Amino acid sequence: MSKYKITINGKEYEMDVELMDGSAPAVKAPVKAKPVSAPEAAPKDAPAASAGATVSPMPGTILKVNVKEGDTVKAGDSVVILEAMKMENDITAPRNGVVKKIFVNEKQTVAKGEALFEVE
Repeated sequence: MSKYKITINGKEYEMDVELMDGSAPAVKAPVKAKPVSAPEAAPKDAPAASAGATVSPMPGTILKVNVKEGDTVKAGDSVVILEAMKMENDITAPRNGVVKKIFVNEKQTVAKGEALFEVE
């Protein structure tokens, strides 16, 4: 069994590696990862989402926000495009109304259940 230390998003993890046949893995020179720009942070003034907010059905990255706060939308209109697992997913307005609040920005990473927008 061999011990390795890896760093993901600035956080270090230690792991043990054992090949299924019981032998130790071959050790290669470390490979430097290409730097990745950090996604935009959520607006600092974003309040907690109300119970009527539309939430992300899965973790992913916001590719595009198609509306602005105050825009009128119809049920089924694409409000946000969420990329998850290399697929673009339209997150649509749940009903006719006015976009009261947008909780996300383009290029922002979101978790499952995180508030995206609210229509009233």
